[in-house]
Amino acid sequence: MKKTLVLLCLLAAPLALARTQNPSASAPKAPGFRGEFYANLDEVEQKIVQLAEATPADKFAWHPAGDVRSVSEVYMHIAGWNYFLATFLGVQPPKMNGDLEKTVTAKSQVLAELKRSFAHLRTAAGSVKNLETPVKMMGKQTTQRDVLVTMLSHLHEHLGQSIAYARMNGVIPPWSR
Repeated sequence: MKKTLVLLCLLAAPLALARTQNPSASAPKAPGFRGEFYANLDEVEQKIVQLAEATPADKFAWHPAGDVRSVSEVYMHIAGWNYFLATFLGVQPPKMNGDLEKTVTAKSQVLAELKRSFAHLRTAAGSVKNLETPVKMMGKQTTQRDVLVTMLSHLHEHLGQSIAYARMNGVIPPWSR
């Protein structure tokens, strides 16, 4: 009996730890598309932020070629587009001083702006009342649902880029250790 209890505790420990590290894992999921959207957003945001946190500050200026974005520029591109895509849902971006990609380069500032942009994106997503509401996005007639899908697609695209940059700099993504 005692061995069974110890075995159950050992098996349950990773699940309990995961739920304390990712509170959304234990939160009830909303039904349908909205629940799927937020579950996906939670995961991609967590990975992007964890990867940025795991990358040494001196690597934020690194880029694979002269005409390609640096590590910090990729993260600030993500933040900038989080703000930009929210405008298609009627949520205006906060006041910014200049081009984020060129002016926000220090790791601590990049992390703060990245987190702020995700909070902004969540506010914009939360403002959607009817997923089928028509909007014009980049010259194309679409729906607010498609704006949300575009947000996720963009985030995943640059998560992949950030993973490649990290691995090229000897950084192992925290979730794959």
